[in-house]
Amino acid sequence: MLEQLNEIEQSALSALQQIEEEQALEAWRVSYLGRNSPLMRVFDGLRSLPNEERPQVGRRANEVKRALEEAYQQKAETLRQVALQRALQSERLDVTLPGRPLARGRLHPLNQTLRRIFAIFAEMGFQVYRSRDIESDEYNFQLLNFPPHHPAREMQDSFYLDLPHPPDNPVLFRTHTSPGQIRAMREFVALNPADPPPVRIVLPGMCARYEQITARSEIQFQQVEGLAVGKAITFSDLKGTLEDFARRMFGGGVRSRFRASHFPFTEPSAEMDIECFVCGGAGCAVCKRSGWLEILGCGMVHPVVLENGGYDPRRYTGFAFGMGVERITLLRYGIEDIRYFYSNDLRFLEQFV
Repeated sequence: MLEQLNEIEQSALSALQQIEEEQALEAWRVSYLGRNSPLMRVFDGLRSLPNEERPQVGRRANEVKRALEEAYQQKAETLRQVALQRALQSERLDVTLPGRPLARGRLHPLNQTLRRIFAIFAEMGFQVYRSRDIESDEYNFQLLNFPPHHPAREMQDSFYLDLPHPPDNPVLFRTHTSPGQIRAMREFVALNPADPPPVRIVLPGMCARYEQITARSEIQFQQVEGLAVGKAITFSDLKGTLEDFARRMFGGGVRSRFRASHFPFTEPSAEMDIECFVCGGAGCAVCKRSGWLEILGCGMVHPVVLENGGYDPRRYTGFAFGMGVERITLLRYGIEDIRYFYSNDLRFLEQFV
């Protein structure tokens, strides 16, 4: 049996030296290391050998197997190098050709709009405040003057999360950025509880609501919340701030309008529309054939919300607004469908330098 193993090793190594193609190398591997090769039949026959011969034959068989496998790997690497050299020799390199230009990255159009919004409100004296994406029912609804069975909760179509929580305070993906109002006001109050400082902030963030996806609405969207709290703040301050924002964002000739509305966390409440730039006011799918597109809701902060934030509503007033970044971007660039923003189509994204 030992002589047979020596013959197998010599025969295999001799045949391997003659191989010059990868196809022949694979055939060699099947013949000498495959399941039906003579070497594998030796392993299968070990059980029939006498006990005193079995260890010696088994050890020698393993040595032969390792030797053939190492020789196979070395041959495969040699053939790979030879094939690489042949490929390099066959290719012609023209060093006078210009280099290939590298593709330049671009900011997503929504990020471009966000940066512009931040710049405008920074010029007005607002600071950027970050708030959490995952909120409790308490902050998302209760502290914002949403009673437990308020119908406005159904309008939100919330995504609740299967996370540990008290029975009366579930966890959800925030439906608006307004919960950041409470968190921000409480942080400002903590600086000086006796005489809290005024607040002037914008709160950007992603929100989600379970609603039908159309050319003008998505299941996920970005909002920028605005909050100003201080003494003697009026609705005129709110309207002047938002009209100035619209002029800076869309140009001096932009047409805007305010419509009375209702939100549990503001009183009085309003919605602000901008003339649809996509259709020029003629009517399209984006503006629902009305010629106007709502870009934000706003109003004076409800006294209950002020009190929940730590501010005395008898001494302080404030205004708040929440604007949709996607809709502002639709108007800014004349885009006809909000779904383009999250489709990751490079043909669309490469247009925004």
